Amino acid sequence: MKKSDIKILLNNSIEKRQLCRVKFDYDDNTWFVFPLLINDKLFLCANEEDFILNGYSIRRFKDVVKAEYQDGKILSMIQEEKISERILEPNIDMSDWQTIFTSLKEQNKNIIVENEKAQEDDYSFVIGRIIKATKTKVVMQHFDADGIWEEELYEIPYSKITSVSFDTRYVNVFSKYL
Repeated sequence: MKKSDIKILLNNSIEKRQLCRVKFDYDDNTWFVFPLLINDKLFLCANEEDFILNGYSIRRFKDVVKAEYQDGKILSMIQEEKISERILEPNIDMSDWQTIFTSLKEQNKNIIVENEKAQEDDYSFVIGRIIKATKTKVVMQHFDADGIWEEELYEIPYSKITSVSFDTRYVNVFSKYL
């Protein structure tokens, strides 16, 4: 599927608050999302999992290999459950990665940054708070599986980021017990 067709489909789905199925080149699974904001390289979406909204993610267009509208029985169930009506559009400046991370930092959000294309030497998952965002990277403090903040800071180049997630059940519940 051509990237221009993907952008048109996602833009149309924003206007209609339409659930989409999106496939990425790094994942065998299909993601179900409500696209909310788009720029030339990135898009923000609300994640839908089993008829529940589960936070937001920002992903790169260049990783999308296929996108299509969700239809059929699932769409009618989503509409009947009024799931799209519960979506609140987050206040995120989508101009570029730096403005995205600055917006999230100003809101004091813990986030997950992933590199789903990571090689063995690379990080693949960092969860924690944003320390600062520069023109080329985000600096984060990570917490571990025991909820302990690590002293070492992670400097993550924007070129390595495939997704940023926030306000997910995982992040929000874990953050309460740090």
